[in-house]
Amino acid sequence: MKNSIKIAFITALVIFFQQFANSQTNQNNQFLKKVGALDSLYSKTLKEYRTIYVQLPDNYNPISDKKYPVVYILDGEVFLPTVNDVQNYYCGGFAPEMVLVGISNSNNRMRDLTTSKIILEYSNEANGEASNFSRFIDTELIPFIENKYPVTNFRTLIGHSYGGLFTIYTLIHHPQLFSNYLAIDPSLDWDNQKLMNESREILSRQNYKGKALFMSLSGQLHMQNQQVTIENVMQDTSEYTLFARSNITFSNIVKQNKKNELAFEWKFYPRDLHGTIPFPSIMDGLIFDFEWYQWENTDKFNSPDTPKEELFKIVKYRELKLQNQFGYSVPPYPEEILNMSGYMNLDMQQPEKAKMFFELLIKYYPKSANAYDSMADYYERTNDYKNALKFVNKAYEINPNDYYKQRIEELKGKTNKG
Repeated sequence: MKNSIKIAFITALVIFFQQFANSQTNQNNQFLKKVGALDSLYSKTLKEYRTIYVQLPDNYNPISDKKYPVVYILDGEVFLPTVNDVQNYYCGGFAPEMVLVGISNSNNRMRDLTTSKIILEYSNEANGEASNFSRFIDTELIPFIENKYPVTNFRTLIGHSYGGLFTIYTLIHHPQLFSNYLAIDPSLDWDNQKLMNESREILSRQNYKGKALFMSLSGQLHMQNQQVTIENVMQDTSEYTLFARSNITFSNIVKQNKKNELAFEWKFYPRDLHGTIPFPSIMDGLIFDFEWYQWENTDKFNSPDTPKEELFKIVKYRELKLQNQFGYSVPPYPEEILNMSGYMNLDMQQPEKAKMFFELLIKYYPKSANAYDSMADYYERTNDYKNALKFVNKAYEINPNDYYKQRIEELKGKTNKG
């Protein structure tokens, strides 16, 4: 960073950084940018082409080797924009940057997302082939995404209605495919609650450590009777409440099996209908599924009285926590936050803390020229021009631009004078 940045509170800094990054648009564009680049693949399992939409993080750099967790969104042509909006607001302090993959279910939706075959009086549409669709995701779509896009194997699945039914089916029968599950108003009444009943035994013996499920229920409990409420819906035995009763019963089954270590939250949205509940559910669900990712101890970062040793422990604790959750190592904080923390402490006349943050910055982002340039600023501030020159030279090796070249010459002059 070229100039010192004076910011009183690191939390304010975080908010500024996120809002600034998320609000950048191309001023030459006549319209706001579209969400999700169109892609497709041929499925031998389904014997058809499948359309997908892929949204990369805003600051994705194609020459970087950085990879991201990935979210798979059923009915992606409908819900990908909403997931992207939530992600843009909450990534950073609440959720990691992620690649979003919207799976189109505009064709053969009932066939692919329902979990058992039944005869429908009102439709001749095929149904009950969730196992085949799951095979497509497992053996074709996931490998396709992992080979073509910068993703890790930390995956989240989001589905609504029949998509929610499929999400629960995947958790019950193929839990290894995803780490996080977000089932929005799932159709667990399908086939006389067959999947729900199957789950009783499986949830009692399966271990779900490290996995999370968020599940929601809309306020449309009875289509024809507003006297049915969340307090009395379980006493109703009509088919009109089977959808809601199935949802509540499944949530109770999960709660009764806490020993399986599944992180679980169920939420009722009394003001939402089946068609409106995806919006708040996606927001609350992603926040819950990534609750462990949220930044902690920001008050310690804010206070100039926090000892350097304590700050170091906070950073290392978060590094280990993220590694345990993701299953692989990631930097505990974005590059910009560590960098700004260093400058903030320089401005508060706490050079040792600043040096620590810049050292951590280099450790976690060793390919960043700016990280070495920031360390050079620290040494120049402390009149150690020799070490400042050393780190600017390193920055120039990574990014040989005119700024670093000019700075090298300036530091050489100061070194010679010293």
